[in-house]
This record gives sequence, structure tokens and C-alpha cells, in this order.
Amino acid sequence: MTQPATRTDRQVNWTETARYYEYTSAADPSVPAIPYVAFPATLHAGGPSRVIELDLARHLATDVPATAPNLLANFVVLAAGAPLTTQAQASSQMAFVLRGKGRTRSSFGTLEWSAGDLWTMPAGGDLVHEADLDAALYWVHDAPLLAYLGATPCQARFTPTLYPAARLQAELARVNAEEGARTRNRNGVLLGNEATPLTLTLTPVLWSLYNLLPRRSWQKPHRHNSVALDLCVAAEEGVYTLIGETIDPEGRIVNPMRADWKPGAVFVTPPGLWHSHHNDSDSDAIVLPVQDAGLHTWMRTLDIRFS
Repeated sequence: MTQPATRTDRQVNWTETARYYEYTSAADPSVPAIPYVAFPATLHAGGPSRVIELDLARHLATDVPATAPNLLANFVVLAAGAPLTTQAQASSQMAFVLRGKGRTRSSFGTLEWSAGDLWTMPAGGDLVHEADLDAALYWVHDAPLLAYLGATPCQARFTPTLYPAARLQAELARVNAEEGARTRNRNGVLLGNEATPLTLTLTPVLWSLYNLLPRRSWQKPHRHNSVALDLCVAAEEGVYTLIGETIDPEGRIVNPMRADWKPGAVFVTPPGLWHSHHNDSDSDAIVLPVQDAGLHTWMRTLDIRFS
């Protein structure tokens, strides 16, 4: 037997939010482009415990803080003895310790960290950070992605994981001692997790590379569909990235924009653009890009290409 419509059902107009578009004029809508932006290290140069959002929301036409459509990067400053709690409705979080020593408490336990370490944290509540020595973290998470979806994380898809500085350096030395290492497009170590056997990424969403740029060298261009949030870990004057839309027959970027590396600074490499790394100095340099390439790899949309 058919039930009579309720008063609420009678009042709702279920069609008023529908829109209809002619295909050829709407199949590729114009959304705001992701800009190249640099965030200086002076943003995290001491002071009280606080979070500094690297926010490009007004460029991205989003109503939540975001550095890229799916990710928000932050600097976290921790004054010794002044704990700080961070909240992120995120499925994946990562942090690289720029300086200092301390710990992060979560529902999973307490993680001890020091300068040069990298760690990841899944969904699971607030994080409480405490420094023994004045510290700073580079903190990236995927809360903008979940906000776009209107989703709340409810399950940890991986366990908290620590990548100690000594092990990062040892793995970097190992891969660069292999035959033919200097002819590779990049000279770094991809950071993975046992929870991501198909994507080989830091978390199901996040991807990161601990990348060495040897002195007096350059790394040929490549491109991909994920946005790169690049942290300069170490560099002298004369280290930079060239970014552009096309490459010439010799594999060099045409009319490039130059992004100089400054230790502790972050720059955004927009998706789909060719980029090459250059080191004209007499010291090795290290860059740590963080991307949403775990998500792109799972969707089969990364489309990484090498010159």
C-alpha cells in the first residue's frame, strides 16, 4: 500500500538544484590554476608555539585552508616546554623535523623525533607536540580533500611510521652508490609503507621523495599531474628549479620560471608543468617534495613523463 506523502515531502522541490549544460561548452570547465608560490623559511624562525598555514585558498577558490586542492602544508613552530595541539580532519598526515627535538602524542602512543626525521600519522584524533629544544616541523595533510568530499576520517589505513634521519641518509647513500645512479632522472629515495604495496607511496594519499641533487649537476625535466609541495632541506646559493610548459628537442625547458632553493623554504610546483633541478654550487643539496601522488597513482591518473 502506498504511503501518503508527508508534509515535508510535499514542501520539498527536488528539482531546483539541478543544472543542465551543453557538453562541448562544459566538458572542460575553467577552474582556477594552481600558482607557483614560495614560502620563506623566515615564517618558522622562532617565536611562540604556533601553526603557520601555507594557505592558497583564495587562489584555489576553496573555502577551507589549502596549499593545493587536496593538501594543506604548514610550518609548526614549537617553543621548548610549550606544548601545542594540532587538529586535522585528515586521513593522512606527515611531518619533517626542520630542527629541534621532541615528541608527538596521539591515540596511538608517543612518537619521539629529532632534526631530520620524517614521520606519518593516520586518522585518529588530535596530536599533541612538545619540544625539548626549540623545534619546527613541516606538516602536510589531506584535510582539504576530505573537506571537498564532505567526509570525516573514521578508519586508520596505516600505522604511524617513523623514518629516522640516519636511515634516510643511509638509504640515500646506498641508491646513489649503485651503478648508473648519476644518469637517473632523480637521485633520491621514495618513501613507502607496508600498507601501500601497489602505489609504493608514503600513505594511500601522500607521496614523498628524499632527493639528492649532487653538486655541479642537473636533473632532467619531468612532469606529472600531482601538485608538488617542495621543501628545501639543504642547499647553497646557485641551486634552483626551472619550471615551464614545454621542452625543446634537447629536453630543456622553454622559457622557464626559476625557483631558487632556500633551506627551510617551501615552493609549489603546479601540476602538468615540466620541471628540472639544477645545482651550480660546490655542495650537495636535498629537496623533499610532498604530493598527493598516492591518490593519483591509485586512480591511474598520475601520468608521469620524463624528458
